[in-house]
Amino acid sequence: MKVILTQDVKSLGKKGELVNTSDGYARNFLFPRNLAVEANSQAMTELKNRESSQKHKVDVETAQAKEYAKNVSGKIIKMTAKAGQGGRLFGSVTAKEIATEMKKQFNIDVDKRKITVDDIKAFGTYPATVKFYQGVTADFSVSVTEE
Repeated sequence: MKVILTQDVKSLGKKGELVNTSDGYARNFLFPRNLAVEANSQAMTELKNRESSQKHKVDVETAQAKEYAKNVSGKIIKMTAKAGQGGRLFGSVTAKEIATEMKKQFNIDVDKRKITVDDIKAFGTYPATVKFYQGVTADFSVSVTEE
């Protein structure tokens, strides 16, 4: 019997998959526990619609991420910081500060955990990378100057 899983079932499959099981297993275990539904025409149509909407969502998010990457790639984000003697910064420039500055300069919201940058503890220009989406990254530079 073909069934569509509504929950992850160990040793059978993940949620939303179409799997083939024995009739007794489906009727006596899966259906009473609401772990699966029978793969009739209505359920198959819903499954296909769900898959196509998920694919559309991924396509839209990927296109948006590519647009953001095109806008940021190769650009320089200018930041200012206070420094002590010898040009050393008080503390360092963090990914959170870079994300805030990116929001100001490019109007792009980026999670600080998606930004990869070396420790910035002195003035200068440093390379950085931001991951917008799976497989979509952009390289940019962070320029730190004195206030």
